Amino acid sequence: MLDSYLPILIFVLVGILVGVGPLAIGYFLGPRRPYGEKDSPYECGFEAFETARLKFDVRYYLVAILFIVFDLEIAFLFPWAVVLEELGIVAFWAMVVFLGILVVGFVYEWKKGALEWE
Repeated sequence: MLDSYLPILIFVLVGILVGVGPLAIGYFLGPRRPYGEKDSPYECGFEAFETARLKFDVRYYLVAILFIVFDLEIAFLFPWAVVLEELGIVAFWAMVVFLGILVVGFVYEWKKGALEWE
């Protein structure tokens, strides 16, 4: 019974090793030469001219939502199109409903003015 879980355990351990290993190597073997400018919060060459608590325009978030909408659409559309003939008419109408929901999100962003830049 437990033999069937051995490949999963090995996979998890290798994943942890690949993720944590380079961080540990860099931490233990990396050079440590701290100095004041390097440890300062602004490394861009000049002092901050505004506060970090600056409010973003809501259109920034709407563009992010728009990216997610179309990213999801493409991620689901390509595999679906490859096997459309095997899935049948029910899968076709399910994708039409899915695309309809995405179009509603797109129209919402359009009406909010997220696609217009000043």
